[in-house]
This record gives sequence, C-alpha cells and structure tokens, in this order.
Amino acid sequence: MKKKILWTIIGWLVGLIWIVPFVGVLMTATRPLDELLGGCWRVEPFHPTLNNLVGAWNHPTASLKQGMMNSLIVTIPATFLPLIIATMAGYGFSRYRFRTKKLLFALVVITLALPQQTIAIPIFQLMNWLNLVDTYFGLILVHTAWGIPWITFFMRNFFTTIPRAMEETARIDGASDITTFFRIVLPMALPAIGSAFALQFTWVWSDFFLALILIYSPEKLLATQRIPLMRGVYHVDWGLLSSAAIIVMIVPILVYLLLQRYYIKGMIGWSLK
Repeated sequence: MKKKILWTIIGWLVGLIWIVPFVGVLMTATRPLDELLGGCWRVEPFHPTLNNLVGAWNHPTASLKQGMMNSLIVTIPATFLPLIIATMAGYGFSRYRFRTKKLLFALVVITLALPQQTIAIPIFQLMNWLNLVDTYFGLILVHTAWGIPWITFFMRNFFTTIPRAMEETARIDGASDITTFFRIVLPMALPAIGSAFALQFTWVWSDFFLALILIYSPEKLLATQRIPLMRGVYHVDWGLLSSAAIIVMIVPILVYLLLQRYYIKGMIGWSLK
C-alpha cells in the first residue's frame, strides 16, 4: 500500500513538472503584452484576452488558418498510406517465411536508427530530380517512406503476440489469406493500429525539418513553418508566438484524446504478454 502511494505521488510530481511549461505558454498566450513585461507568472494585473489567438489565426503574412489546412493536406495521406502498407508488411514478416526475410527485416531495423539530418541533401536531390520539390505530393511521399519502417517493426511485434489458432481455423473453413487478414486479424489489431496512427499523425503534423527542405512557396507553407515567420525583425510578440504554438498543438492532442483507449492498449497491452 505504501509503495503504491509513493508511486502515485511520484507520478503526480512528474505530471506537474511536465505541465508547468505549458501553463507558462498558456499564460503568455492569453494575456496582453504589457502584462508580460514583468513575467508571465505575475497574476496582478490579470486580464485574459483572445486577441493573440485571433491574431495568430488571421496573421496577415503567416495565417495559421491556411497553414492548418495545408498541414492537413499533408498529414492525412502521410498517415494513412504508411499505416496501410506497413500493417500488411508487419503481418507478412510475422506469419510468412521467405528467402530474404531476415535481410529485409534487418534493413527495416537499420532505417529506424537513421537520422533525417544525415540524408537531407540526398532527399532534396531525389525530390528535385523527380520534380517534386515544393509539392505536397513530394512531402507526403517522404513522410510515407519514413513512416513505413517503424510502423512495420511496430506491427510485426504486435502480430507475433496474436495466437494463430483463429487464422488456422479460418483457413480450414476455406478462407483465403486476404480474407483471413481483413476479417480475422485486422479487427484484433485495432489497438496497435490506433497507437501507430496517433504517433504517425503527431510526428507528421509536428514536422518542421522535412517541410523546411521541400516546401518554400508562401501559400504552401505548413502550420509549423508559419510560426517562426510571426517573429518580427525588431520586435518579438511572445503572446502571438505562444498562441500560434497552442493552436498548432491542439490537433494532435485531439487525435490522442479520440484514440486514447486504443493508444494505451496498443502501447502497453501487448508488451505485457
């Protein structure tokens, strides 16, 4: 009992430490500039306002309204495409035997340790050769290629925990491999798929590095690219920047809340077996 109480207290303290910076950003975003000059933690005077949020949403040169739409155009397909491909690939690695299986899986694991910064120039050169620089399709293609390895590794580990008895029963009844996968295996894999979806969506939505390499037209800039543009040359409006950061982070938070049940099961449920 004492050990449980101790771990509970430690958990609350860790949660408090993590949330303190966000509270500071929220205080900065919802107060006028003159109140922030003495520090965002000073509560006197305290006059909350939504002017910073509205200003970031309708910014004259870096509107987040357009940036959020651009980010959704990239994030939605760059989440679903690798998820579909990698889920089938992970199932194949967990169930089938073929000659190059170990080699291909080793390549998948190696790509997980490959930093984006080390291949930034080759990525740009390849996309430039394909005439896909400054196009959403090029960025979607890169995110898809980057997401397939880790989702394949993730789903393969999940599928290895699923007993094969139900699949073998379905095959005895005459079901093909495709029918078995979509009707038997896929429904059982929803927790892992929900976890992978939440992670891939968050990473693509929050991406700045790859977007900075491939997208540069002002009207095509993503939400994360527009936030630095709100910083003035001679003056930095921290309330505006904080508001923009909060608006951008709302979307992945909502995605996590919607998939929270699947996310928790997928991340810890199968690892405990």
